[in-house]
Amino acid sequence: MKGITMVKKAVLAYSGGLDTSVIVRWLIETYDCEVVCFAADVGQKEELTGLKEKAINTGASKIYIEDLREEFLTDYVFPTMQAGAIYEHKYLLGTSFARPIIAKGQVEIADINTGVDCLLRARASNAASDPCTGRRCLNERPCGTRR
Repeated sequence: MKGITMVKKAVLAYSGGLDTSVIVRWLIETYDCEVVCFAADVGQKEELTGLKEKAINTGASKIYIEDLREEFLTDYVFPTMQAGAIYEHKYLLGTSFARPIIAKGQVEIADINTGVDCLLRARASNAASDPCTGRRCLNERPCGTRR
């Protein structure tokens, strides 16, 4: 693949949904790399059921499911609510303010796993988005830039 750096080990923000389950196999088959999955428990208990088995069955070498509920509430939810983060005076910014703590946890998992050279977050519109650690990228754009 032209312009693509080969990856040996990646940490994938994993939800167990279709996008992240497919991307695990795709990464392994496309890059012949090890995939470590990371899931953050920010209060979505029912979505975490069976997650470990699903990640391993799709090919992940490991999965970390970290309980970040207390930190999420005290350091993210409460300050966001105090700031009045309501979209169009109607909708609370629920999903979006979980993203920073998920990214933080993902970086912490990368730090404790030797040889990680790529962080990934899958989404439907772009199977591998923001795939960068500053050392390597999976696409032709410079690290840290957006499409």
